[in-house]
Order: sequence, then C-alpha cells, then structure tokens
Amino acid sequence: MKIIIVGTAYPYRGGLAAFNERLAREFVRQGNEVEIYTFTLQYPSFLFPGKTQLSDDEAPGDLKINRRINSVNPLNWVSVGREIKAKNPNKIIFCYWMAFMAPCFGTIARFAKTEKTKIISLVHNMIPHEPTILDKLFPRYFVNAMDGFVAMTASVVSDINKFDKKEKPKLVSPHPVYDHYGAITPRSEALDALDLDPAYKYILFFGFIRRYKGLDLLIEAFADVRLRQFPVKLLIAGEFYEPKEPCYEMIRKFALEDLVVLHTDFIPEKEVAYYFNAADLVAQPYRSATQSGVSQIAYHFEKPMLVTNVGGLADIVPHGKVGYVVEPEVSKIADALVDFLENNRSVEYVENIREEKKKYDWKVMVETLNKI
Repeated sequence: MKIIIVGTAYPYRGGLAAFNERLAREFVRQGNEVEIYTFTLQYPSFLFPGKTQLSDDEAPGDLKINRRINSVNPLNWVSVGREIKAKNPNKIIFCYWMAFMAPCFGTIARFAKTEKTKIISLVHNMIPHEPTILDKLFPRYFVNAMDGFVAMTASVVSDINKFDKKEKPKLVSPHPVYDHYGAITPRSEALDALDLDPAYKYILFFGFIRRYKGLDLLIEAFADVRLRQFPVKLLIAGEFYEPKEPCYEMIRKFALEDLVVLHTDFIPEKEVAYYFNAADLVAQPYRSATQSGVSQIAYHFEKPMLVTNVGGLADIVPHGKVGYVVEPEVSKIADALVDFLENNRSVEYVENIREEKKKYDWKVMVETLNKI
C-alpha cells in the first residue's frame, strides 16, 4: 500500500516524533511505500514550554519525511491536503495528540480525501492531561473528517466517543515497545557513562517534567524514613516544562540533596539507553495518564516499573508481575519502593517482563491500523 503518516517527526524531537518514525519503519518493513508529512511550524514559540522543539540528532536516512505543514496557516492546510490527494494514497494516518492540531489536521484530511483513500486517526490523547477551552471547541471538526480510529487504551476510545456522533469504527491496540533507543548493555557501563556511583541502586524518573506527571509525589515518597536503610538514589532525567524551583525546594525541604541526581536537560536519543540500563526501577507517579511511552522504553530495557492507577497504565503494568500499580498517593508510592528494595523483587520482575513485552510488538499496531 501507499501510506502517508501525518504528524510530528524529525527535525522535531520527543516521544511522538519517535513513535511516528518507528511506525513508518514497521510499515516499510512489511513492504509498504511510506511517507511522513510533518511541520515547518509545529507550535508558535509562545505555546511551547521547553527550550527548543528541534532535535540535534542526524536526520534519519531511511525515511521519507516531507516538511510541509504550518499549523497556523489555513491556506497551507488546503495546499498540503491537495498535495497528498495527488499522491492517491491507500491510507492516511493522522497521529493526533492535542486539540490545537484539530483544525489543521481536519482541513488537510478533507482536502486529501479520495474514494480510494481511508483516513484514520491514531489517537494518543483525545483530551489532554491539562485541558483548555480548545478541547471543547476543536476536536469534533477533526473527528468528523476521519473514517476510523485506533487508540492505545480504552479510556481514549471513551474520549473519542464524546465527539463522534456517527459511531465510526474504533479499535484499541496497546502502545508498542520503544525498541529503537539502543541495546541492553551491562549496568556498570551505563553507570560509568553517567558518572553514577555503583554502590547505589537508582529509581529513575524519565521524561518531560510537568505537574500531571507527579514528580513531587515521588520526591516526597523518596523522603520516607524507611528508605534510608537502603543504598538508593532518585535519578531525575528530563527537561522541565514547568518552573523548576518548586522541585528544588522540595529536595531542600526533605534534605535529599545527596540522594537525588538531577539531569534536567533534554535527553538526546543517543543517551536514553544509559539511563534505562542504569536504572533498577522506573517510576511514573502520574496524576493522570492515557498510555505511556516511558513504560514501553522500560519494557525494551527489561526494567521493573512503578506506575499509578490512572488512565491505562494499570493495563500496561500488571501489578505484582512486572512492577507496581499504586494509587497516586505519597504513602502508597513509598510502600512500593520499600517493598521493591526490601524484598529484592528485581530478578522476579525482569523474568516476567521478558515474557510480557511480547504483547507490544509493532506488527500488532500495524495489523490494527490495517484492520480498521
């Protein structure tokens, strides 16, 4: 088939770009002709909370990525839609994650449509973790332009149904494993690369830092006096997308300066493997969630996880099998950390992870997108 993926991709950085590029590679591996259409302008600078939207990595040489879309120019949306239509694809996949993109994507879809073309949305979030008025105004315009939907959790399907009055087909396919960040290597090598003391175990918090991700809950849980009997540190790796001073103030308040390691710049793709190979447990103390790319990196590197019981995270991390599912409460997070360290759960959980991660192959996602 001729397939066009519309969404963020290189030179833009982050998990969504990585997802779209990995999805394109799987379609190519299965013998399809694939192009990605991405942005010349993704967000106006005043809407972007980080330092830069662009990657420092080299361009992927194995993918055809067209930078055409200006997210705020309606004339551009029409021209991009017509350009895609002229290619007469079998399938257009819109990788949707926020209402800001709904007018742009919805217009491109309408102008790209042919009798032959199926227009599908792969929905990461229908309603974001930090909603705005846009989430009431824009999504229906986008939803009405789609022929069908694939979501990664049932909770996202429920959110789509709030805007879809025509009961279009919807399927769920779990977030695949992020297996493109490098190989599993000896922990000692990763610790050395990050200049971390091998005498300690490391609890890893990874990814952009925003309030809904609950880092403050994890820091307070890490201050639990029971944890002081173990040689353990908290490793925070990711760029702040909110003011960082409250985080630093909590660390000072609980006298954790020597037990928290802060690597709070954006983590380039080539360094991701160091953090996961160094970690003993990956913690995601989120206040809200749908699915998680961080969990799928942890699966690839075969690391036990601690997640909170929000969104679809409990479906991804079977409690007591590959890690912990707890309520987003400081005491519950602390209890899980103590249990992990006190009872040396790592070996048991890693064995289970090796079996569990087989569910999250990229071919399952492609099969679902073909089925819809």
